[in-house]
Amino acid sequence: MVSDCLWRFLFDDLDISGAFVRLGPVWRNMLDGRGYPAPVARLLGELTATTLLLGGKLKQPGRLTVQLRGNGPISLLVIDCDEQLHIRGMARFSAPLAGESAPELLGDGQLLLSLDMPSMREPYQSIVPLAGTSVAEIFEHYLGQSDQLPSRFLLVTTPDAAAGLLVQRMPGADACDADGWARIEALAATVRPAEILSLPADQLLLRLFPDEAVRLFPARTVAYHCPEDWQKVRSMLRVLGPAEVYAALHEQGEVVIRDEICNREYRFDEAAVDELFGGSSPGEPPTIH
Repeated sequence: MVSDCLWRFLFDDLDISGAFVRLGPVWRNMLDGRGYPAPVARLLGELTATTLLLGGKLKQPGRLTVQLRGNGPISLLVIDCDEQLHIRGMARFSAPLAGESAPELLGDGQLLLSLDMPSMREPYQSIVPLAGTSVAEIFEHYLGQSDQLPSRFLLVTTPDAAAGLLVQRMPGADACDADGWARIEALAATVRPAEILSLPADQLLLRLFPDEAVRLFPARTVAYHCPEDWQKVRSMLRVLGPAEVYAALHEQGEVVIRDEICNREYRFDEAAVDELFGGSSPGEPPTIH
């Protein structure tokens, strides 16, 4: 079984596009050390697959960030992905977790989608209310309303894998075949979780769409990308300034910066803080070298 890959495909005669993603080790790395309850991990896995299915369309350097925010037991789900399919993400929640549906777990909330690319003068951002009983329905509603692109998501998450299938009607689909979208949507809905999690991409598409001309593009590798970035953390502390950083040091015995999205802590003892500010004591300006 091939995992940690995304495949795009196209129905040549129908002007309908699609994508398929399956994660194994990447998904397990995202969960490692997090201790997420099953309902939290399930929604995070579904959002991870969805973000990759959308982010796989990036054709130039950029970063797609997707957030689901709510006032329910799960207050935040966030995933971001770049054009190389490097992903990272996290969930924020509180107990108790009651219910299984997205509205029960997220409550009233918003979908936030942002796209940041060097070629853009400022990032694109879209914020809409959550509408749907599942992650799949939330994004089907969003794409249908905002982009006028009817879409169907089929998402599966287990402790060991996360996977998703997307089919999407393009603007010219009805001119190619008036019944094409209804047919493809109905066929896609017959997929079983075990098939999404186990069948090779070509066999899955052949099983679902045996009578359609489907062009499958080469697989693209997905990677979990959360490298340490001490330089960024040091720069942030320098911006805070020696007075605030030394105050935290004297109060706590060390300065701890929590990188929540990568589940990592950066710790600075007194020697490290002295080195950061050139040996400055509280209230004194840093030494300039």
